[in-house]
Amino acid sequence: MGAESVEFPKALNVERGNHVRLIKAQVQKYRSIRDTGEFEIDLKKTILVGPNEAGKTALLQALQQINPPADARKLDALRDYPRSDYNDITTGKVKPADVKIATGWFKLDLDDQAAIPEEYRDSIYIVGRKLDNAAFHELEGGPALPCYKDVRNDLLRLAAHVDNRVAMPAAGQPVPDKPSATLATATKDWTNWQSIDDVCAKVLGGWLDSVLALVDEKDATESARHEMLKAATQIGAKRALTLDTLYKRLPVFVLFNNYFRVRPLIHLAHLAQRLETHVLDDAQYDYGNQCLLKLLGFTARELSDLGNAAEPAAGNAAALQSYRDSLDKRSYQLNAASVRLTQHIVAVWMPDQKRDEAARVKIVADKQYLKAVVEDELGVEIELDQRSEGFQWLVSFFVVFFAEASDKHKNAILLLDEPGLSLHGLKQREFRKTVSRLAENNQALYTTHSPFLVGPNELDLVRVVEMTDRKIGTKVLTSITANDPAGLLPLQEALGYDLAQSLFAQHRNLVLEGLTDYWYVEALGELLREAGDTPLNEKIALVPAASAGKVVYYATILYAQKLQVAALLDSDVAGDQAAKQETLVHTLGNKRILRTKDAYSGPVTRPEIEDLLRTTLVAVAKADPALKWDVSKKAAAQPERPIVDVFAEIKDFSKYKLAKAFLRWSRDHQASDLSKEEQVDVRKLVKLINKALE
Repeated sequence: MGAESVEFPKALNVERGNHVRLIKAQVQKYRSIRDTGEFEIDLKKTILVGPNEAGKTALLQALQQINPPADARKLDALRDYPRSDYNDITTGKVKPADVKIATGWFKLDLDDQAAIPEEYRDSIYIVGRKLDNAAFHELEGGPALPCYKDVRNDLLRLAAHVDNRVAMPAAGQPVPDKPSATLATATKDWTNWQSIDDVCAKVLGGWLDSVLALVDEKDATESARHEMLKAATQIGAKRALTLDTLYKRLPVFVLFNNYFRVRPLIHLAHLAQRLETHVLDDAQYDYGNQCLLKLLGFTARELSDLGNAAEPAAGNAAALQSYRDSLDKRSYQLNAASVRLTQHIVAVWMPDQKRDEAARVKIVADKQYLKAVVEDELGVEIELDQRSEGFQWLVSFFVVFFAEASDKHKNAILLLDEPGLSLHGLKQREFRKTVSRLAENNQALYTTHSPFLVGPNELDLVRVVEMTDRKIGTKVLTSITANDPAGLLPLQEALGYDLAQSLFAQHRNLVLEGLTDYWYVEALGELLREAGDTPLNEKIALVPAASAGKVVYYATILYAQKLQVAALLDSDVAGDQAAKQETLVHTLGNKRILRTKDAYSGPVTRPEIEDLLRTTLVAVAKADPALKWDVSKKAAAQPERPIVDVFAEIKDFSKYKLAKAFLRWSRDHQASDLSKEEQVDVRKLVKLINKALE
């Protein structure tokens, strides 16, 4: 089937629900893009990741051209065709009318299917834009559009049949043209591969209607032939009707990037003049302001004139009423827009509603000025530009979205270029949820470098954009692979963040200096649990911090998540330094900073956790076939020396090997196999941990 060029309406004033959805796309010959290849689009949300200069922004700009808003920038061969190939355009080797820039494949929903002929209800609707800005569309599926060669022989046979049935004129009357001659004239310029589209179908349909009376009713073959040819002409008409219906339901592609900002203070007369005279070359400068006016339902000139209008004389009741109505209309519409913006911004900015950081966004008109202000929890109005970059971005996003997508255009497709760059990571996570909500009714595609904008269950929504060779250009990969490792960085960071979060899933957390401390506490807790004697609380999560110095970082992060936190530190020099850190003391308090000396009853002055198991570790290290470390004599001769220091004199000593040997020993032994002093110290340690986190 050939693609049909179409002229899309500037504005589709059609009430429609959740109609055609983009399922696949392809971009060709646009800036850095030679051919992305066909890539799948999720029915709701698609995430595009990739390194800088991969072509993500160009990809969104090209996709918008499938069906852009009426005032969107048009394609320009000079600016948009790949620069290295531009000579092909200037020499006429390549014609803009032959260059497909962006193509989209759309799936029909039940509403779409009910609006078109039954034969095409399982079709895929394909729409695109060429470099000369002409749109094209076609159908994939349904009855195939016949070519002239498919019906030519039957037409000739039917023409011969009806020729023989043309009545001879009376003497002196002109001889009428034979039907075959009329057919030959109508089809003289047709090739065998000419599609019988709606235009050709009208020609053939008219001829078939004109010869119907000449078909012999008793000739079943020719009657059937006529019906078959008539049905073939109706395929084109039904197909044209289907295409016409579907493009009226086509969603508008709304592109939002970080340049589209609402200015905090707009001089209405100056803005009206710029818009009317096109003073600025950069249309993006006023784009946010224009969207704000669309949202309000006014033009800049209307608001400017209203600000200049003088109050009518007291005696003119009709003029006074008209003046008052105009002011009320402005006030009500400004208030409605303010309320709507506030509701959506608060949902992202303060999802837990515990901090009234932006009580209300207000749009205020004062004579020639239109202001965007934020009323804080004290009732103080602060200009928008005095708020953070992230907050300004969020206000601008919703203004553009409501103006371009939700109001004028239903069922829009949102193209977001690096959304939320100015937002804090946690607010980016909330904005990710906002995009998901918007995507229920408006498909969304967005580019990002942020791990906070890729959810842990959203890897199937990710498309990797990369350009490893400019001669090949930008490619879009549907699978989670990339030739450039930088393309996967946001995914790696997202997975790393979620992995870290999973460590903080328990409400009660004990932060330990390192992995060996983790092994000892876990093994001792299990020994006591099996013995039914003072077991470690199962709801306590053990979190190794890699070193004593890092305990404060882990404890602070956990505490910030409103979790219960305690820390267990050795009583050596490193443990003392960590325990005295002001931040750790302030965060946990002295009662939740546990020291090994609090449970130890032996003679070592600065005991580490290994000293609580001194006797057992000496025996384990000697008996373990993988170690065979015998320090029993030195340990007995130096009872006040930390046991780790005694072991350290062994050439290949490792705290990790010693701890792993104890783990192996604990699997085959019981708490009662510890020395009596060790049993007392271990029970005391576990009681201290449980009490600190009860």
